Amino acid sequence: MSLFGGASTNFGSTGVFGNTPATVTANVNPMKDIEVASPPDDSVSSMAFSPGVCPSTFLVAGSWDNNVRCWEVQQSGQTIPKAQQTHTGPVLDVAWSDDGTKVFTASCDKTAKVWDLNSNQAMQVAQHDAPIKTVHWVKAPNYSCVMTSSWDKTLKFWDTRTPNPMMTIQLPERAYCADVHYPMAVVGTAGRGVIIYQLENQPQEFRKMESPLKYQHRCISIFVDKKNSTPTGFALGSIEGRVAIHYVNTPNPKDNFTFKCHRSNGSSGNVQDIYAVNGIAFHPVHGTLATVGSDGRFSFWDKDARTKLKTSEQLDQPISSCAFNAQGNIFAYSSSYDWSKGHEAYDASKMKPHILLRSCFDELKPSQKKS
Repeated sequence: MSLFGGASTNFGSTGVFGNTPATVTANVNPMKDIEVASPPDDSVSSMAFSPGVCPSTFLVAGSWDNNVRCWEVQQSGQTIPKAQQTHTGPVLDVAWSDDGTKVFTASCDKTAKVWDLNSNQAMQVAQHDAPIKTVHWVKAPNYSCVMTSSWDKTLKFWDTRTPNPMMTIQLPERAYCADVHYPMAVVGTAGRGVIIYQLENQPQEFRKMESPLKYQHRCISIFVDKKNSTPTGFALGSIEGRVAIHYVNTPNPKDNFTFKCHRSNGSSGNVQDIYAVNGIAFHPVHGTLATVGSDGRFSFWDKDARTKLKTSEQLDQPISSCAFNAQGNIFAYSSSYDWSKGHEAYDASKMKPHILLRSCFDELKPSQKKS
């Protein structure tokens, strides 16, 4: 059955995903945002909204319970669980095709799959020698493909119709994060490496650099020029509560800067508690950005004015990922344990994953302060 039409009753009377609603505790939702129905059973690794060409808004999420789930988001913000697909290992990343008919999933089982939403069938499209950390769809004028990066120290490009990669690029280290905004791709590796690729004609390395951050990076997101919407740089988040804003080609090095985030005053003296930045997303209309962290907070920022727009109240567990929908009026963020404090801090009875949806368009409007 197509996900795009009709009722979803054929997925079973206990609810599409078959799990019971998570138990609500005091600080699951301090911002009073809308909770997504039937959330994953384990930590949420990644989320993505359907592209703007889709007549409805869909949200997909990959989880450490080996599943990828899809919900339809109604005008009211309420969600309808639609379907799910399974890997044999944790799902680390999800991505949409440009036409909104397919979802790509990357897993610790060393495979990536394409999920055709019209037929509700999934098939393998990529294979690595180690877990696949990221998956992206590349839509170029003369080709389209799936880009996967892995802990096997390779970046691969796949034509979904053939079992062998179109191209394999060796990375200096394991891939930790990546983003694509045609004609640019950027990959962050272990050892604080950052590699920028140009994707025109065929993918090739454009520049290799060391991270502007002193500690291991965790997430990366490309931003675009406000006037012509071409990719001009990226934001990079690290485990040390810091984000770097880096322009790829700028005549003024002062355009590049870093800022502190996801930190709080410790219980004693001047010591700060410092948390990892788990996700970065740029607003599709305003060009401002959101960061989410292990401190259980999200923050909105204006990089051009170099100001913070908002910080949320603190959730009772880390925020592991985030995403904006195509119109920029919904901000999704996932609350789930990220193991930053080890297994000793995990309490399965209390720490249930949640995905929350926030109406956000006005909160992300650029600051009036001049940069």
